[in-house]
Amino acid sequence: MQFILNLSQIIISFALIATILLQQRGSGGSAIFGSGGGAGYYTKRGFEKILFIATIILAALFIISAFVNLLI
Repeated sequence: MQFILNLSQIIISFALIATILLQQRGSGGSAIFGSGGGAGYYTKRGFEKILFIATIILAALFIISAFVNLLI
């Protein structure tokens, strides 16, 4: 059981890293201070939305598997 849980955490972490790296970058640190350069709010559509949701799901799965691993 421990081996399967560790292996699943490794697979989830690689998938999480891949989804984070595939996401579109923002306008950088300048957007924090209000000088976004015209890059206002936009909605995510298509593949970008799928990546965003997949990132959230993978992060939740990773956290849950980490807690389960801690309890075992």
